Amino acid sequence: MCGIFAVCHESDCTDKFPLATAELHSSRQTHRGPDCRGSYVHPNTGDILCHERLAIMDLSCVQPLMGTEDKYQVIHNGEIYNHRALRNQQLAQYKLRTTCDSEVIIFLYELLRSGDLCSLLDGVFAFALVSADGDFLAARDSIGVKQMYYGRDGIGRWFFSNEMKCIEDICGPYTLAPFPPGHYFQKGRGFVRYYQPAWFDHRLCTAAPDLDALRASLTAATIKRLMSDAPIGLLLSGGLDSSLISAIAAREMRKMGLAVHSFAVGVDANSPDIVAARKVADFIGTQHHEVYFSLEDGLAIVDKLVWHLETYDVTSIRASTPMYLLSDYIRKMGIKVVLSGEGSDEIFGGYLYFHNAPSDEEFQKETIDRVLHLHTSDCLRADKSCMAHSIEVRVPFLDKAFLDVAMSTAPEHKRPKEFGGRLVEKYLIRKAFDVEEDPLLPREILWRQKEQFSDGVGYSWIDGLMAHCAAQVTDEELSACSSIFPLNTPHSKEALYMRRLFHAHFPSDCAAAAVRKWIPKWQHNQDPSGRASLVHVNSIAKELEK
Repeated sequence: MCGIFAVCHESDCTDKFPLATAELHSSRQTHRGPDCRGSYVHPNTGDILCHERLAIMDLSCVQPLMGTEDKYQVIHNGEIYNHRALRNQQLAQYKLRTTCDSEVIIFLYELLRSGDLCSLLDGVFAFALVSADGDFLAARDSIGVKQMYYGRDGIGRWFFSNEMKCIEDICGPYTLAPFPPGHYFQKGRGFVRYYQPAWFDHRLCTAAPDLDALRASLTAATIKRLMSDAPIGLLLSGGLDSSLISAIAAREMRKMGLAVHSFAVGVDANSPDIVAARKVADFIGTQHHEVYFSLEDGLAIVDKLVWHLETYDVTSIRASTPMYLLSDYIRKMGIKVVLSGEGSDEIFGGYLYFHNAPSDEEFQKETIDRVLHLHTSDCLRADKSCMAHSIEVRVPFLDKAFLDVAMSTAPEHKRPKEFGGRLVEKYLIRKAFDVEEDPLLPREILWRQKEQFSDGVGYSWIDGLMAHCAAQVTDEELSACSSIFPLNTPHSKEALYMRRLFHAHFPSDCAAAAVRKWIPKWQHNQDPSGRASLVHVNSIAKELEK
């Protein structure tokens, strides 16, 4: 996990971007890679690669990494989980110099001379490389787990970076946008899609449910993400998704002789997530840590958090605040890698508003759309709120093999189903792990109702944040804000407050357009809180009747 910054000059560009300036812009994301830094300028093209490294695999090596000769260089942010297999098979003819997973990328390029190399990579990545013949290639992983942006300046030079803050003042007046997931960029060709599985088309998602395949593929996805030369921890909210990942990982980590630390965050010891996580940690046998934060703690870091997140989306900011504070605690323990449960709600329609889907077809379309935009929401939140403290987040639910199984399943099998007297979301994945012999989780956790992460840490956090924002914005300012922010106009005082913070850091129109707001579907309001769903309200009412 690191920070990358790259500059690509078209063949007719004579005004080369200065290396010293590139290194200065790259340093804005030093939090992503505090261990060491490196850079390279291609002697013929002037193309630049800058790297801020967080050492996780082969702790001694420094990027950029060289291929067979000096003019082949690569910088990479992410993890390539099948790098050992690639070394032993496709790259057996080459002599690689390190054990760093990133190194296989530049040698695959030398082998294939094409962005097709991306299809051979099992992992997550944002990378850029240069070659001896002057080629330049940049790419992003299939779903966009790794954050990446691109832009062009006024004379047509291309810029690439993990974080928008490195290039917004260069490219903001011209072209600036998220690098599209599942694509590579090649000099002279532009953007090319390399990832297009069958499940992109909802009409082809007709497979019968396969509980064994779901269980096996998620288990394999979790185990492969334990690859690390640095300490690993588990983010455990007590919800279904993080609990499943933590339980699978804890079993494997004990086999590997590793210490198993889990972490939960909430406003106090009685927060919904804290209570549930405590039960799970006791059941799976982790060394569990609880971190509490106050409303004042959260409010104190909101402005800094907006700078890190590079978004004004209310949902992302609400949920990132506890994650940011928790990451600070984890990093001080010396842990550099954590596993988390992002992606499951999008894959299985786990958000409570999915109960209101009007048809199987619309349910499936919405799950596909949510997965394809995870790079603007949960992946963005997890990556940037943790990387603010130099912690890499790994997300097994977004493994390509697991996605093929889960997303291809016909929607009628993924919709909420009756269990225990109520309709339960994510029924299919719960059922896949509901086994009598040696269960991973207590049944009360396995079948627990969904809480939005920002709700689960304690409802007082959201209520206090909304009250604080309301006190900073007048009714008149909210009514008039469409003239100031015509794009993605804020719909609430909280949204306007966040938009102002964002605009102060990133004033360009292109920066504003790079943000996608998370808005629930099929409900009468835009409030992202799970409590805004009638499903949640009815569930609480039933509990009170008992």
